[in-house]
Amino acid sequence: MNLPFDPEAFRGRRVLITGDTGFKGSWLALWLTKLGAQVWGFAHPPEGESPHYTLLGLADRITHHDGDIRNRDDVQKIVDAAKPEIVFHLAAQSLVRKSYESPKLTFDTNFGGGVNLLDVLRDTPSVRALVFITSDKCYLNKEWDWGYRETDELGGLDPYSASKAATELAFKAYAASYLDANEKLGAATTRAGNVIGGGDWADNRIVPDCIRALKDGQPIRIRMPHATRPWQYVLEPLSGYLCLAAKLLEDPIRYRGAWNFGPGEDSVRTVHQLTEQLVADWGGGEVIVDQLPNQAYEATLLHLSIDKARNRLGWAPRWSVDRAIRECAVWYQSVLGGTDAYTASSRQIDAYMSGE
Repeated sequence: MNLPFDPEAFRGRRVLITGDTGFKGSWLALWLTKLGAQVWGFAHPPEGESPHYTLLGLADRITHHDGDIRNRDDVQKIVDAAKPEIVFHLAAQSLVRKSYESPKLTFDTNFGGGVNLLDVLRDTPSVRALVFITSDKCYLNKEWDWGYRETDELGGLDPYSASKAATELAFKAYAASYLDANEKLGAATTRAGNVIGGGDWADNRIVPDCIRALKDGQPIRIRMPHATRPWQYVLEPLSGYLCLAAKLLEDPIRYRGAWNFGPGEDSVRTVHQLTEQLVADWGGGEVIVDQLPNQAYEATLLHLSIDKARNRLGWAPRWSVDRAIRECAVWYQSVLGGTDAYTASSRQIDAYMSGE
């Protein structure tokens, strides 16, 4: 099964990833190093329990600079130093529940930080492709049964979702006012969500919470058992970002705009179904429904239409939801059992690229 992009498109390229110390950012940094890119990273130092970035030894594999996306001077310094041809923007406050606790931090990081990057890049002649990641939650969620398209209404009823919708609007303004005037620059936003995979240890995310419980021999407690999500392994949206970047390098005008990257409709599962399958793939465990009264609002139904990416990029998801859940169990059991994370993660990237 061939990839929808030429892996050689990144060899020797100078690539900047904001948010490289995060879950998705560290996977993307690893993948790009395997493709021969010169990778620069910009983010806060890695945080939390056994961060994937640290486990991979990325500090010795890429050029990382600590910094704050909320500080325009920090952003200017890393762009000046890296002189990137390709930029992937992933730096974000990415948790819905944390956005209720720290709404200003969420808006300052997601909206303000995004504006800082856009403001710097409008005067950066080296950049030829910008892949600006927001979220599937940028859509005004109307609890539709069908997938949201790139032209659907933006909005958000919680600080996180609203910050992502606002960032999409800022991107459109910068694109129309500045970026699109440069015919050699392709700039696009991407929308994906409900990403699962090895190396994620964030609080209040379903798979990390499950793994912590399973590791400690405790029951898994879930608060929204009937919420449905289009679960996808982390390599799926990343392959979309890489595909889009390669296409932007080929034809920057044709591939500008907004793009959804998600699994097929048959990958939608409830939270309860996902946790039960993860327990089965793990080989044991217990799931308890523990709904809390007056808990913060979270959408119960949300998935994306990926018709545009299928038809215009030739991109499509490779792994089923069953495989995505199984690969989570494989990664965590391998690493907790003593396999180094670089080997475990590289194996999955290699398997994904080869079509295994």
